[in-house]
Amino acid sequence: MLLSVSFDKPLVIGFLPGFIYLVVLVIRKGVPLKILGDISMKGIKKTQTVILILLLVSFVLPSWYMSGTINQLVSISLHIITPEHFFLLTFIIAMFFSMILGTSVGTLSAVGIPIMSSALAINLSPEIVAGALISGAFVGDRTSPFSSSHQLLSHTVEVSGRKQLRAMSITTIFAIFIGMVFYGILDYQKEGKADYVTAFNLEQVSLIQFLPPLILIGTVIFRKGIIYAFVSSILVACLISLVRGKSISDLINSLVYGVDEMGGGLANMYLLLLFLALAGAYNGFLEEFNIIQPILDGWLIKSTTLVEDTVKTIAATFSISLIAANQTLPIILTGRTFLPHWSKNQTKESLTRVMGDSTMLFPGMIPWSVLAIMCSTIVGVPIMAYLPYSIFLWVLPILTIIVSVVKQKQQARANNLTEKRINIS
Repeated sequence: MLLSVSFDKPLVIGFLPGFIYLVVLVIRKGVPLKILGDISMKGIKKTQTVILILLLVSFVLPSWYMSGTINQLVSISLHIITPEHFFLLTFIIAMFFSMILGTSVGTLSAVGIPIMSSALAINLSPEIVAGALISGAFVGDRTSPFSSSHQLLSHTVEVSGRKQLRAMSITTIFAIFIGMVFYGILDYQKEGKADYVTAFNLEQVSLIQFLPPLILIGTVIFRKGIIYAFVSSILVACLISLVRGKSISDLINSLVYGVDEMGGGLANMYLLLLFLALAGAYNGFLEEFNIIQPILDGWLIKSTTLVEDTVKTIAATFSISLIAANQTLPIILTGRTFLPHWSKNQTKESLTRVMGDSTMLFPGMIPWSVLAIMCSTIVGVPIMAYLPYSIFLWVLPILTIIVSVVKQKQQARANNLTEKRINIS
């Protein structure tokens, strides 16, 4: 995997040797090929919903771009930014876009490039602006119900989307508040800049071009299903594109190959979909033959408290993230492996909170992670340069440990009161 990232090769290429080696080890144990195939399909089926969602995500950005939705959202957002509150508004706008798009890379592609250009034009710190963009982009990448990684975590830990959002809510609220205070202070401390002349004019707002995101959000709110929501939004966006005069060939070309400087498109996604399927099959072997479970169980076996489980899970998932160099594999391996222990000793909701505050963010902080590299490339700032200002990424692991400490003390107090009542009785 590390070589794959180092030489800029698809993840599936780096992952394939390890997958093949695992299959060979299992075959040497005398397992028939038919059973291997059944186990692989069982593992893939556990990620098939996420694969479908990720497939649909590849069509969202191109269809929205062709319909004019992205340009309208971007122009309105950039019209709002002022130099006095540039860092804070950058964080808020990136957060808004990421909650709608559900992807950090898509958000940075939509608003990152024009905002960075504006910041450089008025001599603002590119590191701070990049940090604000990354922080805002990861709010939705981690929290949005439209995010494929958010859906993957929900399915992996076997917690409904609503319960997952509720479990993450307390740390999310505090992290966003801390981020807003942090960027507000940086705005206050920066030296006066030259007059800000925006290069982005506010276009006439068209309700029709707002239909794709409105349909996407409305369909989810009315509980019609995330897949149905994506399909409806994409179809409406395609129809708007045709009404606006786009040709069918141009529309199909954008859906297949994506949009320049925007991303998306099936051609840019199919290798990731293949990797996700292989990761599902790989995890099927790990679970069925109990390969990694003993090692990780040995890591947690002496843990008896919520705080111990939290710290050890964060340490384990960080180690996996260092090796995996992507966001998908750590979620699958950590979630499926630690789920039995957490289900027995704590709660699934606590596990999804801890992983949401660590596993989903570490790939944005590790220099050789594919996700971090993509983000860094889009904003044009080295990872280690913007990381100190990406407060949302590194404050959440700290917050989730604090929450676990508080919850553990509350539980201890409740147990003491129960014992006292029993003794009195």
